[in-house]
This record gives sequence, structure tokens and C-alpha cells, in this order.
Amino acid sequence: MSQVYGPVPSRRLGQSLGVDPIPLKTCNYNCVYCQLGRTQPLTNARRDFYPPEEILAQVRAAIMLHKPGDIDYITFVGQGEPLLCASLGWLIAGVKAMSEIPVAVITNGALLHLAEVRTELAPADVVMPTLDAAEQNLFRRVNRPWPKLRISDLIDGMFQFREMFPGRLWVEVMLIKGLNDHEGNLFALRDALARIRADRIHINVPVRPPAEPWVEIPAEETILRATAILGEAAEVVAPYEGHFDLSGYANVMDAIEAIIRRHPMRERRLVETLHLHLSASAAISAEGEVQQVLAAMEASGRARRRVYRNETFWEYGEAG
Repeated sequence: MSQVYGPVPSRRLGQSLGVDPIPLKTCNYNCVYCQLGRTQPLTNARRDFYPPEEILAQVRAAIMLHKPGDIDYITFVGQGEPLLCASLGWLIAGVKAMSEIPVAVITNGALLHLAEVRTELAPADVVMPTLDAAEQNLFRRVNRPWPKLRISDLIDGMFQFREMFPGRLWVEVMLIKGLNDHEGNLFALRDALARIRADRIHINVPVRPPAEPWVEIPAEETILRATAILGEAAEVVAPYEGHFDLSGYANVMDAIEAIIRRHPMRERRLVETLHLHLSASAAISAEGEVQQVLAAMEASGRARRRVYRNETFWEYGEAG
């Protein structure tokens, strides 16, 4: 399976070519809101899961496949925590050497307390870590991290990274109704984020099916209060609808699987994407044929339907 996919539409990065150096659910967090399901078991050991040379070759091939302007960012993200990839720094340097397209890294930030990790990330253009809580007990309830990880180390790591990082630091805060959206946590986050001095603070809510069924989106007034408390750099990140690129795959099922392994898709967006791709390739265009593709993926176990907030999503068959 390719470790490079897309470009896919990103709410913050436009058309993002994804680079995924980590197998499904290889993570040191087990967040209650994760769109890819629960992490079982947790891991905190850095190593290479795939040959880094092959990943870099896939990035090069994907860049050559697309016209200038088709890709806004090359983004290290995906099925797990990318900082667990031991060759991440080498990969970032290799991508920067082959292309002028800016590089982004989406991470939970848990390993930023390690000096070598901060050094590896420094050449990136944008780094986007997560900070959902500023107190240890709440950190454990929301993110359910590797047992030895401490929120104070994570905050210290982000602060030290900000001190030496010349690029843009965008911190994401995921708010969960009745869990971390209370004022005590919001004021504590405000103080931590003021120390970190992030360029942007992105307030997010669980718009895709979460790992735990009880996870809900906070009320609108709660989200507005959080924006006011977290300060001028804070903004609510709205869902983004854009073009999913399915080119470069042996068949359309492989293309869809590559995306939904990392980003569960709304059924309406998936159907629209299939129509565009199949019509452009002159393969099939009828609604019935699109439904046949989805039915075949569901029957094979490569995809499954899931209803969340009265909307149907398609996710990878092994997520959970």
C-alpha cells in the first residue's frame, strides 16, 4: 500500500498531499474523539515502519503526476502519530530538497519534549500540534495517552519548540461537550497557549464519527465562549469541502480506501467524488455504478457505513 495519498481537501492547508509513515492506529494517544477509532495497543517507541527511501520515492512520483498549483502542501499526517517515525526528519529534508511546495506536519505533539524531535521538525514550514487539556487528569481522560506521558512535558516541549522554530506554529484544540469545554480548562489552556505563543489557535469539534459513541459537539455558545477566552489568535475551524484527487491508483477502490483509512468521508462527498472521477476517466458515470463501487467495498470489508449526527459516513473497514 502507498504511504502517499491525495491530494485531499484540508480545512487549513488547501489541497494537501498526504504522507503517512505510520501504520493504522500506531499512536501514543487513544483520544476519545479519534476519527480512526481506538488505539490498541498504545506505543511510544520511535522506529521506521516502512523503508523511508520508498516513501520519498512515492512523494516524488506524486509530485510529478500533478501540475504546478495542484498541491498546496505536502503534509505528514495519516493513520497514526507521525513523530513515531524515526526517519521523519530525514523525510522532511528529502521533500524540501526535491520541491518548493511547503511542508506541514500534523501531530499530537507528545514527543516535542525530546530535543532530537524538535530539531527534526525545524525545517518544516507549518507544524500543527494538539493541546486539548492543560491539567494531567483531564489530559488522561481526553487523550488517554501512553502512561508515562505528562501534559506538563508536552507544554514545555511546545514552548521550547516555539523558541527555535522559524515557521508557523498552529495549535489545535478539540472541544468535547461536558468533558474539556468548561471554563476551568479553557482558562488553563489560555495560560498555556500564551506561554507557547502559537501563531494560530484552531478550535475544532468532532465533526466525524468519534472513537467513543458518547462524544458530542459542545453547544454553539460554549464554542463562542472558548474563542473569546483563548484570545485573538483563536478561531473556529469550519468543515472544508473540496476536491479529492483519486488519480494515480490502480483502481478506484484502492483510491477510496487510501483516503478513508485516514479521513472518513461523508457519503454525499464520496458519491460526488466518485461521479467526478468516473466521469473524467470515462469508466462509468451512472448513479447505479457508483453505488456498485460502494457496495463492493462494503461487501469486501474494505469500507463500512456509519451514521453520526444523522449523517452517513464511510470509514475504513478495520477502524474501530
